[in-house]
Amino acid sequence: MKKQLISSGTPWEPLVGYSRAVRLGPFVYVSGTTATNSQGSLTGIGDPYAQTAQILLNIKTALEKAGARLEDIVRTRIYVRNIDDWEKIGKAHGEFFKTILPATSMVEVKRLISEEILVEIEADAYIQNDY
Repeated sequence: MKKQLISSGTPWEPLVGYSRAVRLGPFVYVSGTTATNSQGSLTGIGDPYAQTAQILLNIKTALEKAGARLEDIVRTRIYVRNIDDWEKIGKAHGEFFKTILPATSMVEVKRLISEEILVEIEADAYIQNDY
């Protein structure tokens, strides 16, 4: 099985030594993803709902580059700076996954890479059929 490395083109990937996503056979693993837009700027500053929505769009883009879809996601892991934001974050997650219903967890963490980042999400997908 050949391993496919997916890049988002950010300057942090080569600096830290990671890929946005990795596909190996039918499995796709998406790294911790933040609300960075295509210009490399953080979106939704101060807004956990907006950050979550942007993150899930970024995950969708990474999956598409790997030949997968949101419907292939089987698990998400949500890291939040303030667990009191769970309803706003959960609302955005629910809008993307209302019929997909992956296994998930949401945990509060003390810090993320930047003070402005309120949410970071990882995702795992399993592709049953190539599209």
